[in-house]
Amino acid sequence: MEYTVQKLGEMAGVSARTLRYYDEIGILKPARINSSGYRIYGQGEVDRLQQVLFYKELGVSLENIRAIINAPAFDRVKALRVHYDKLLEKKARIDTLLTNISKTIALAEGRISMTDKEKFEGFKEKLVKDNEDEYGEEIKEKYGDEAVERSNRAFKNMTGEEYDRMLDLDKQVKLALAEAYKDGDPAGEPAQRAAELHKKWLTICWGHYDREAHAGLAQMYVDDKRFTAYYDKEQPGTAELLRDAVYIYTGEKE
Repeated sequence: MEYTVQKLGEMAGVSARTLRYYDEIGILKPARINSSGYRIYGQGEVDRLQQVLFYKELGVSLENIRAIINAPAFDRVKALRVHYDKLLEKKARIDTLLTNISKTIALAEGRISMTDKEKFEGFKEKLVKDNEDEYGEEIKEKYGDEAVERSNRAFKNMTGEEYDRMLDLDKQVKLALAEAYKDGDPAGEPAQRAAELHKKWLTICWGHYDREAHAGLAQMYVDDKRFTAYYDKEQPGTAELLRDAVYIYTGEKE
């Protein structure tokens, strides 16, 4: 079966404008252009769009999606199995949160008691596992097993107040970087404020602070595309700006 941009967009729940953009950036080309100039999509394009949306659901950037699905060795069935496993993990995380909410409601109604640590223990352990699965090998290679384990312990033992503070600092870092991006000066006040805030964020995450490790992590943000995608989501080059700002802030440079 064939679809126009409008029909495919309605079926998939995406806008026609988005499909045109996917065409422009090489993620999803139409099967053909008809005599009236309309983009026409066939079964292959339908399956490809499904794959793209799976990757988006998992938080993969469009740039990385394009690289993955355009790779000569791309295996759709293998990718679907990976999607399936990742979504099962996501379901487990949601189930954990639902259980936590259920217990919290029971606590509010006076039916059970919970320590402050119990309120966060379930999903913090899942976050640690997710982080290990995605970045563990690279981080352990760079910093060693002991340093990573110490960081994981600090995260698991984090109080609710510390966790909220960590999330707030992450937001502040991004806001400071967005301001610094306007002039692009890593030595400027906004960029150095971002580096200072990033230090505070790291100190909570790691349970300690090391200037050399801070600079090394900032370099990893540039070297590893997964980290780069997180910081470059709004503005390409933000990861490099943060790295340069951290270099200046710490006085370290590789």
